[in-house]
Amino acid sequence: MRTTRPARLAILAAAVLVLGACGTPGSGGGEADPTSSGTSGKPVCDPVAGEQLVVLEDDGGLQNADNIIPAVNAGVAQQSPAVIELLDTVSAALDTDKLIDLNKAVDIDRRTSSEVAKEFVADEGLAASDASAGAGQSLVVGAANFSESATLAEIYGEVLRSAGYQVEVRTIGNRDTYLPALVDGTLSTVPEYAATLADFLNARVNGADAPSVSSDDVDETVAALTPLAEQSGLAVGQPSAAQDQNAFAVTQAFADEHDVTTLTELAEACGGLVLAGPPECPERPFCQPGLEETYGLEIGEFKSYDFGLIGAAVRQGDAAIGLVLSSDGSLATD
Repeated sequence: MRTTRPARLAILAAAVLVLGACGTPGSGGGEADPTSSGTSGKPVCDPVAGEQLVVLEDDGGLQNADNIIPAVNAGVAQQSPAVIELLDTVSAALDTDKLIDLNKAVDIDRRTSSEVAKEFVADEGLAASDASAGAGQSLVVGAANFSESATLAEIYGEVLRSAGYQVEVRTIGNRDTYLPALVDGTLSTVPEYAATLADFLNARVNGADAPSVSSDDVDETVAALTPLAEQSGLAVGQPSAAQDQNAFAVTQAFADEHDVTTLTELAEACGGLVLAGPPECPERPFCQPGLEETYGLEIGEFKSYDFGLIGAAVRQGDAAIGLVLSSDGSLATD
């Protein structure tokens, strides 16, 4: 299950305001009662309130590999191979922690995507060594209608400008809107997500009922994506280590108390967990059913929230674990 990103981000600000208005968390927290146990016989691990969230490693591969990857119009890639080469330098520099920091700078610190992108390109030394490689050529970098995509598009734009290209960055809308523009050459390139793009193109090429071609392995996912992109009039670059996908978080205080860093360790240590998620979570294979089937996690209670309020619920101690985005700016540690 990958919740629509614009909808999740639309309520992010509300979530931050709710958290800020609650004062010091703690009213819902507490240590696990060593005498109580879930149906599995494991101790019930009550929620532990805390300011800092930490994502537990998906060591069983429940989520698909939605790594950031440049998607480029095939004609542009053929006529100017330097475009993908330059965008691959962005992929090489980007990991999930850096993506979290970029999102924090825009979504929480309220800086502009353009300002944050320029700073990132300078700090990472991503300016092209050949400032004339793209001289006389114009490119349009597209962005989806959410802030992370806009920031990544601005980074792409800055790197391409440093090589001499004339670049416009244009926010378009959702994938159904921007992908046709990328295919027909109205857009030159767009920052994309490997697993989501692979399954989107697979449905277009092979039909809506075609089985998923993505997995938790990024190399396998990109290997499936590449020919689908070629059939669709696109080329893709190298995937980054940065991922924006569904993830499950606990407070750092909870993780420390129960000595857990992975979902497997959580399943082994705790029973009767309170899970926070969107209303559809109990029905979706990548949410509660996936936690139960992949990890044997014992959910004692499910609490439904709008996506942007889940993190606040876990911080406040209303739930032990919650579904979040792996690149959410509120996960930043400073």
